[in-house]
Amino acid sequence: MPPPLERGRRLRRWAEAQRTPLGPLALTIGRFDQAALVTLRTHGHGGIGERLARALGAFGEFGAGWAAAGIAGACLDERRRPRFLAAAAAAPAAVGINFAVKSAVGRERPVIVGHPPLGPAPNKLSFPSAHATSATAGAVALGRVAPGARPFLYALAGLVCLGRPYLGMHYPSDVLAGVALGLAIGRLWPLPPAASEQPEEAR
Repeated sequence: MPPPLERGRRLRRWAEAQRTPLGPLALTIGRFDQAALVTLRTHGHGGIGERLARALGAFGEFGAGWAAAGIAGACLDERRRPRFLAAAAAAPAAVGINFAVKSAVGRERPVIVGHPPLGPAPNKLSFPSAHATSATAGAVALGRVAPGARPFLYALAGLVCLGRPYLGMHYPSDVLAGVALGLAIGRLWPLPPAASEQPEEAR
């Protein structure tokens, strides 16, 4: 049986769902969401997996790891330095945008009886996942500067995202929403023109 806090949330969701035509569909999606969360949080856990997920969470905290990657790229590539520095700001900015959405939605983090979250959280808000938002935004923005690094960047972002429900920090739907928001931010984030796109007199 779920703990009292989670039971209370489910009763509120059930009552609210009865008032809308799409309520039953929303409840069905919610059940799958909860089942996927419980599966990820309770299966495949061990010392290495949990340490890796925690390390990836620390890397993505407040977008700091993605910002550091952009700054490193700027230090190593003088020609693309302005673009790397601009891309470095995408992930931290995505965290701020994410928090505005989280505050508006107000969804609380999941509760699984007997399986507490395995990482720290700055607040109780859950939807969308800030790690997923910043990881996707950072990977996409940096990938626009360095297309050859996209496979690595996207794989790293995917692991960060997978780690959130694995650690019990977020529902899978939180992560999917964060990916969608981060994708939009990363694609729209303003970058200086590439050297090959600059007018001849500006070079």
